[in-house]
Amino acid sequence: MQTVTAETFKASGSPLPGLKQFGLIAAVLGVVLTGAGFMMSGLDRFFQAYLVAYTFWIGVSLGCLALLMVQHLTGGAWGVVMRRPMEAAVRTIPFMAVLFLPIAFGMHSLYEWTHESAKTDPLLMLKAGYLNTPFFLVRQVIYFVLWSVMGYLLTSWSAEHDRTGDPSLVDKMARLSGGGLVVYFLSVTFAMVDWTMSVNPHWFSTIWGMLYVGGQGLSAFAFCIMVLVMLSQTAPLNKVLTTYHFHDLGKFLFAFLMLWAYLSFSQLLIIWSANLPEEIPHYLVRWETSWRYLSAFIIVGHFIVPYALLLSRDLKKNAGRLQVVAIWIICARFADYYWHIAPEFHQEGLSFSLLDVALPLALGGIFISIFVSQLAGRSLLPVHDAGLEKALTHHVH
Repeated sequence: MQTVTAETFKASGSPLPGLKQFGLIAAVLGVVLTGAGFMMSGLDRFFQAYLVAYTFWIGVSLGCLALLMVQHLTGGAWGVVMRRPMEAAVRTIPFMAVLFLPIAFGMHSLYEWTHESAKTDPLLMLKAGYLNTPFFLVRQVIYFVLWSVMGYLLTSWSAEHDRTGDPSLVDKMARLSGGGLVVYFLSVTFAMVDWTMSVNPHWFSTIWGMLYVGGQGLSAFAFCIMVLVMLSQTAPLNKVLTTYHFHDLGKFLFAFLMLWAYLSFSQLLIIWSANLPEEIPHYLVRWETSWRYLSAFIIVGHFIVPYALLLSRDLKKNAGRLQVVAIWIICARFADYYWHIAPEFHQEGLSFSLLDVALPLALGGIFISIFVSQLAGRSLLPVHDAGLEKALTHHVH
């Protein structure tokens, strides 16, 4: 193979200028609409919509962190072509930590266990050692420090490996990834219990953390496929990415879709079979009120439609069609987050506000703008990776 350097796979100018422009426009439009929505719906509704939007977008970053560590442990051509988008998403985590502040300030609007009435609720009194404001805030600091440090080390060592080709850096990334995946699973489980499950502190699910882990992987894969299709349309990756790369990525997307569906159905099956009065209200609210329409969309739009489409080998090998499916899955993932959280605030039935559109748009625009900025300035492929030659000559045997 011809000798390559970091300059070989650098974009001429800023990569994805169209996506960055879209992000900036979305951010500005989202902020303007948020102002209008705030005037119409008030502070409580703002915090509720913010929680949904925030957990969705940081889920993309955290999913990329997990996939990056999996790639360092397993290798493979799929990871070589996805490495830089995953790293760029991981480097957004410190910025997302700052964007968590509104949730910290809005705890009283979001969490019943912060109210005075919790002191007279027998169940919440039992949980008070965990569900209290000081310990909650301490946990958030721990989560973001862990995620940021792991992301910083992995992306810094990767950049250094681009410059030097030092094989010891590959070993360091693999060792960190082994322990880092354990840290990721535990920290994401606790974070999702804190952010989303404790919205209803009387309800619990032992599969909640795994459900979000699988969902974050699905969100991350769909996002990276969307980005890679855009990158494949211009130099330098237009001469690298082939239908075979996208076929592999499409198969992974299908696998994560099946994982999410399996975990979602497992939670439903376990809770419905047990038929315990402290567990089943989670589903009763979502099926016995107008929330049933969103529940039906989750089944049809989030699972059946993409499942049927991704069965097609031809679709997975067609970058444009695969991108459409990936974008559809990203939208369906947001609907799933909304389905998890919003009914707890509006148990009387389906309820929408301008803020439910404005805040995902605003935070998404900010996230995408930061992501594209982080993608710039580095080689779009890891030039000293052992799997680079295989990735460049990838074909079906």
